[in-house]
Amino acid sequence: MLQYELERAISLALAAGRDVMGHYATDFVAEEKTGADSFVEPVTEADRSASRIIVDGLAIDFPHDAILSEEEEDDAKTRLASQRVWIIDPIDGTAGFVKRDGDFSVQIGLAENGVPVLGVVYMPFHRVLTYATKGIGSFAVAAGGVPRRVTTSANARLAGLTLAMSRNHPSSRMGRIIKEFGFQNVERRGSVGLKVALIADRTCDIYIHPGPRTKLWDTCAPQIILEEAGGRFTDLFGQQITYDRRDLQNRNGIVASNGPAHTAAIARLKPLLDEFGRGPHAY
Repeated sequence: MLQYELERAISLALAAGRDVMGHYATDFVAEEKTGADSFVEPVTEADRSASRIIVDGLAIDFPHDAILSEEEEDDAKTRLASQRVWIIDPIDGTAGFVKRDGDFSVQIGLAENGVPVLGVVYMPFHRVLTYATKGIGSFAVAAGGVPRRVTTSANARLAGLTLAMSRNHPSSRMGRIIKEFGFQNVERRGSVGLKVALIADRTCDIYIHPGPRTKLWDTCAPQIILEEAGGRFTDLFGQQITYDRRDLQNRNGIVASNGPAHTAAIARLKPLLDEFGRGPHAY
C-alpha cells in the first residue's frame, strides 16, 4: 500500500516547499554548476537546503533504503544494490525559480527494482500538490482543498492535442516537431513535474522532450503520477524508462502523454528522429 511512505513523502515535500518559498522571498544568489554531461545549469542555496530537509528525513524514516538527490553525491554502488531507491529533485525547474516565474516544483519519487511506485510533486508557489502510489491512482489537492482524483483525457487525434513544452529551454527541434504534428495549442511551462501534472489533470495532452539532458530525478515522481492517471511515460522510442541503472541521464528523451495518443505519437516521431540523427542509446 505504501501509505506510510506516501504520508512521509508528502510531509517532507511540504516542508521543503516552505523552505524554498522562504528563499524565494529573499535576494538569493544563483550560482552555476556543471553536471556529468558538461551542461551548465543554475543552482541556489534553496536547492541545497530543500535537499537536506528531504534526504535527512528519508534517512531517518527509511534507513535501509537508498537515496538519490540531484544536490547530493550519488553513491552508485549502494543505490544499485538497493531494492528501493528514493529519487529526489529538491527544485525541479531551478531556472524558473531564479526567474521568479513560479514554475518550479519539489519532487520525491520512490522506485522499487527500477520501477516508480510512488510520486509526489509539490508546486509551492501555486500551492498545489499532486501525488500517486502504484495501483491506487493519482490525486491533486490545492491549498485548503480536498484531494480529488485526476485522470488523463481521451484525446487521440495528434493535431488536436494540447502540447506542454518548456518555457525556459527553447529547442529548434521542438519547432520542427510542432510543425510535423500540427499542434495548434501549446502551453509553455517550467518543470517536468508541472508539465506532467497538467497532462494528468487534462489541461494538456502530451509533452515531448527531444533532448538527452533530463535526469532520473526529473522523471521518477512525474512518471508514476501520469501512469496512475491513465497516461503513458516512455522515451522517444517508446521504451520504458528504468531507474536501476548507473547512468543518471535520460539520453533517449521523453514522451509523456494522456495514453490514447501515445502509440501514434511515437510513430510520428520516428522519421523526425531519423532526420535529427537520433538513434536509441544503449545504457
